[in-house]
Amino acid sequence: MRDRVDASAGLVLRRWQAEDAPAVLAAFADPLMRSQSSEPVDSVRSAERWVAARGDQWAAGSSHSFAVVDGGGVVLGQVCVGPVDRRHGTGWVSYWTASPARGRGVASRACRALAQWAFDDAGLFRLELGHRVNNPASCGVARAAGFAVEGRQRQKLAYDGVRFDVELHARLATDTGPVPW
Repeated sequence: MRDRVDASAGLVLRRWQAEDAPAVLAAFADPLMRSQSSEPVDSVRSAERWVAARGDQWAAGSSHSFAVVDGGGVVLGQVCVGPVDRRHGTGWVSYWTASPARGRGVASRACRALAQWAFDDAGLFRLELGHRVNNPASCGVARAAGFAVEGRQRQKLAYDGVRFDVELHARLATDTGPVPW
């Protein structure tokens, strides 16, 4: 499987590298990012562990995370497919962008490239993703990346004692481009 994918407009998806830890730490310093990791990423050491875990998951075949970088190698975010279910050919897509990269179409372009990689290289058939219904930006990313809305999962997520509904999206290998919603 390729571990580097050229996305559009000068973006590249590549495997995480140890030297990315400072960029990861900077991204997770943003209050909006704190809930994007199961463990706090609040020190260089924790950022190094976060990066190492992405490599371990890749090696195990359970998850495939890519750093999204610009032409100069600056980390702009992440796209990931995992956990991967080989039996059913499915995977869960997640993404985030560092604060300076938001609102520029980085996440949607990266998700489109990740989806194509997952279908072509990883042999998956169905990709799913979900976002809190109170996150219209994430919904826009999913739709722009060709993921069709499939429904609502009631009170699926809990953050700081508050439960949130999640809108579920999916994209199939047989979908030809963005699916109308």
